[in-house]
Amino acid sequence: MSRTGGEVKLHLVCGPPACGKSIYGRLLAEREGAVFLDNDIVSEPVVQAGMEAVGLSRDDRDSPTYKEIFREPVYEALYRSAAANLGHLPVVIAGPFTQESQDPDWPAQLEKRFGVPVAVHFVFCAPEIRRKRMVARGETRDLAKLQRWDEYLATTAERRPPFPHVWIDTGA
Repeated sequence: MSRTGGEVKLHLVCGPPACGKSIYGRLLAEREGAVFLDNDIVSEPVVQAGMEAVGLSRDDRDSPTYKEIFREPVYEALYRSAAANLGHLPVVIAGPFTQESQDPDWPAQLEKRFGVPVAVHFVFCAPEIRRKRMVARGETRDLAKLQRWDEYLATTAERRPPFPHVWIDTGA
């Protein structure tokens, strides 16, 4: 049981960049009395330092090099932070989880790993809305996406997960 008396649960908030994962995740965590772990907040300083150390742009999140070096360790850091809290509090993790959200066994794998129920929330809005949000937020990590928008769109997960999930459309 959590401090609020509810069930200790792991919530995964996934979807494409700028669809509203962080905003939705914060609201969900507040409602659930949960710890909130955002991919960008938890990993940003370490990723930026690491990217610079290997001679790449500190804001690159889409290159094969970033994905090869950082993707798995960043997700593992989120999972370990979640595990440290799931003994007594629900946890909400917000991140893209592009590949994972398309794996039919992902929720079951997480339930086995953490020993708690898992709920996946897929946050989505139309690409043109995401583009406007990226421009408005002015983050340097979005510049490469904006400069090569069509190429970037071809790499984003826009398909609903193939397992039961909560569908959140932030563009409605």
